[in-house]
Amino acid sequence: MDTMTKTVYQLPFTGIKQYKMFINNEWVDSASSQTFDSVNPFTGEVWAQAPLGDKEDIDRAVQAAKAAFETGEWSRYTGAQRAALLRKLGDLIGEHAEELAISEVADNGKLIREMLGQMKSLPGWCYYFAGLADKVHGESIPIDIPNMINYTVREPLGVVGAIVPWNSPLLLTLFKLCPALAAGNTMVIKPSEVTPASLLELAVLIEKAGFPPGVVNIVTGYGQTAGDALSKHPDVRKVAFTGSSATGKLIIKNSAEQFARVSLELGGKSPNIIFDDADLSNAVNGVLAGIFAASGQTCMAGSRVLVHDSIYDEFVERLVERTSRIKLGNPLDMESEMGTVAFEGQHEKVLRYIRIGQEEGATLLYGGKRPMTPELKNGFFVEPTIFGDVRNDMRIAQEEIFGPVVCLIRFRDEEEALQIANDTQFGLAAAVWTKDVQRAHRMAGKINAGTVWINNYRKVSYASPFGGYKASGIGRENGIQAMHEYTQVKSVWVDTGSVITDPFKIL
Repeated sequence: MDTMTKTVYQLPFTGIKQYKMFINNEWVDSASSQTFDSVNPFTGEVWAQAPLGDKEDIDRAVQAAKAAFETGEWSRYTGAQRAALLRKLGDLIGEHAEELAISEVADNGKLIREMLGQMKSLPGWCYYFAGLADKVHGESIPIDIPNMINYTVREPLGVVGAIVPWNSPLLLTLFKLCPALAAGNTMVIKPSEVTPASLLELAVLIEKAGFPPGVVNIVTGYGQTAGDALSKHPDVRKVAFTGSSATGKLIIKNSAEQFARVSLELGGKSPNIIFDDADLSNAVNGVLAGIFAASGQTCMAGSRVLVHDSIYDEFVERLVERTSRIKLGNPLDMESEMGTVAFEGQHEKVLRYIRIGQEEGATLLYGGKRPMTPELKNGFFVEPTIFGDVRNDMRIAQEEIFGPVVCLIRFRDEEEALQIANDTQFGLAAAVWTKDVQRAHRMAGKINAGTVWINNYRKVSYASPFGGYKASGIGRENGIQAMHEYTQVKSVWVDTGSVITDPFKIL
């Protein structure tokens, strides 16, 4: 672990924090006046409450967003004006990075050392898409028809519904919010019921930045009510979702009723492939970053580690030794190296998959339990867990666990590594560890995944498109490609002076 001064962050208040929803630039209760609890996964205690929104609240938010898009102040904003607001929002996020980080840690148990860095990086998304806001344009198309000019324009879609998960709510919201607003859309955002707080803290900054009423609305509530209503709403022109593949299928069905567009960033069972010429120390650290950072709660987790047979034993020894030194602890303590899983249901799911792995015959090389030391026993902790002798047809190798559980699989050659890597319903991410540059590019070209890292893992940027193949999703977030996800193309034909002599002749 890096040498650092011990610093333990604290919640900036005592008791239970009460939140309200953000609709049409107003702070409101739910229509039912009911609330739900957010439980701190380290203490197991309620730390915040948010309004329990449902279909009526979603409709109120969508109507506010629709009015802002069609007739409100936002509908008259130029790209440069939208860019100025995004830059202001980025500035405010940077100024309040610590508070935002603490709220996410309290909600989902991720490490403050990770969340501080992540929050400080978020302004980059605002600045990058602000730079694109006044550069959304079409093109002039040469047409071989006399006296005709043809050009295209890119226009915003309208109201965008965003449904975001509990593992990185702010980051994954900005994946959607920044390009959507830069393109001129308005938004209704439904956070996970597990992590409502940080999105409502973001709403404070959205209001402070000066966005007009109705441009951004945040409705808290459950997926089966508020989320379902948002994905079915007839005035929502696009649904942007990050979460499980099962929920992604439901969103496709719901949005089909009104022919709304969808972009889906779904699950993964990503292969992290270690060849015999890899720098093993670096590869071990890459595997740790890929699966035990964030307690394995990341869609791109490198949960299948494919290791060349000739170095398998040495790699296992190094990985187990380094894993044994991971410090589990208070997520708000900068010295902790792994925090909790986000909530009780996920905690039970991870422990259940560990039992399944043992029943399937995999060898439990390390971990596999809930630690019961006095400091950790109240939290939703799972020891970092390593399974060896895993076959790729086992459930633990095929199904997304979304926790700190890694499967080690042997391979003999490049062909077998590719076969194992691609033998999955998912295709989100992958990594290749080798000093052979030709092999690295061959593998990158043949792996069925939306992102492939070479000699690294779990790097993302606002400038680089991110998304999956197969059951890992539809569409791309980040990069210039994201602007295309939030715009539609109109073709305009101009007659410069021809005369229609035969109305029944089209060409």
